[in-house]
Amino acid sequence: MLKAGVLGAGHLGKIHLRLLQQSEKYELVGFYDPSKENAKNVAEEFGYKSFDSIDALIESVDVVDIVTPTLSHFECAKKAIEKGKHIFIEKPITKTILEAETIKKLALHHKVLGQVGHVERFNPAFTAVKDKIDNPMFIETHRLAEFNPRGTDVPVVLDLMIHDIDIILSVVKSNVKKVHASGVSVISDTPDIANARIEFENGCVANLTASRISMKNMRKSRFFQKDAYISVNFLSKESELVRMKDVPKNPDEFAMILQNAEGVKKQIYFENPEIENNNAILDELNTFADAINNNTTPIVSLSQGTEALRVAQMVIDCF
Repeated sequence: MLKAGVLGAGHLGKIHLRLLQQSEKYELVGFYDPSKENAKNVAEEFGYKSFDSIDALIESVDVVDIVTPTLSHFECAKKAIEKGKHIFIEKPITKTILEAETIKKLALHHKVLGQVGHVERFNPAFTAVKDKIDNPMFIETHRLAEFNPRGTDVPVVLDLMIHDIDIILSVVKSNVKKVHASGVSVISDTPDIANARIEFENGCVANLTASRISMKNMRKSRFFQKDAYISVNFLSKESELVRMKDVPKNPDEFAMILQNAEGVKKQIYFENPEIENNNAILDELNTFADAINNNTTPIVSLSQGTEALRVAQMVIDCF
C-alpha cells in the first residue's frame, strides 16, 4: 500500500481524507492544515494524525494529495516533487501556465508521477459513453451552480468551466484554433458567469456556459457527431445516445423515421447506457495508485491538466 498524506483539510480535503482511509490501495498517514484550529478540530473529530508542518508530512509519505487553495498548489507540489514524492493535485493544476509547466518539468526530472483532480472524467455518466464519442463536431455545455462563497478566489472559468474544458479536450483530437469569450462579475471581483466559444483546427466548435450565480444547478453536455447525438448529465448521472441509421427494408411500424430534402431516410434509435454507480473521487485516487504501481500514465496527467489550464486562460484573456 502507498503511504498518502493530504495537504489541506477544508471541505474537499476532508472528503479526500475519508476516501483515502477507505481505499485498499493507500495507507492514510495524516494531514497538514495551516489553520491550527481547523487542524485540531479535524484531528479530534475524525482521528486523523495532524502534522505540524508541510515538510514533516511530505517526509512521511509516498504520495502527497494537494487539496489546498489554487494559489498554493505550486509551492506545495514543488516541495513534494523535489522530495521524490508522487503528487495528486486538485484542479486547476496551478494558478499560472508557467507554474504548471515548471511542475511538469520537475516531475519528469525527479521521475515522479502526477495526476490532476479533474473528477468529471470519472463521472459514470461520462465513462458510460466516452468510447461512443467519435469525432464530435459541435459540443454544447452548461455548468450552472447556485452561489457559494467557496471557490470565488478564482474566476468561474477556473472554478467551474475548466471541468468541461478538460472533458472537451479529452474527446476532441485536434488543437485549439481560436477562442472567443465574455464574462460578467456580478457578486465577486472576478467573473461569476461566462460563455466561451472554442474553435478547433479540425472544424469542431464547442460552446461553453458556466455560472455560479444561478437559481438552480445544472451540469450537462451535448455532443453532436456524424449520425449521432450524445447527451451527458453529470449532475443526475444519466446519459442518452441517439443514433441515426439507414432505414431497414421492413422498418417497424412504430419506428421514428426522418427524411431530408434530398429524400434520404434515416431511422432514429435511442440508447440509455447502463450507469454503474461509483464514487468518482475514490476512483480517481485509486487509478492514480494503479498508475504509480504499474508505472503508467495517469488518466488525467500533469500535461492534460496543464492544457486545460492553458485553454481556460485563453478564455479569461478574452474578458
